[in-house]
Amino acid sequence: MTPGEPARFSWGQRVRALVDLHNDGSYPDVPQDALLAPAGSTGEVVQVGVEVESGVSVYLIEFGPGRVVGCLEQELDAA
Repeated sequence: MTPGEPARFSWGQRVRALVDLHNDGSYPDVPQDALLAPAGSTGEVVQVGVEVESGVSVYLIEFGPGRVVGCLEQELDAA
């Protein structure tokens, strides 16, 4: 995706993680680099945002109760 393009995924859409998603330090109360969602996990888009400086879409994906993970478009595919 190039900056400024519309988001590929929308709120409520089911998606699948294409890669293992690890804590980059932004997930509270979970050790750095801990696995948050393994590749193949399915979840639901609960919020779509844009990183201001780059214009890149950022998604909050709920992979289960209490497990909402921030993802980039290239880490996801439609489920």
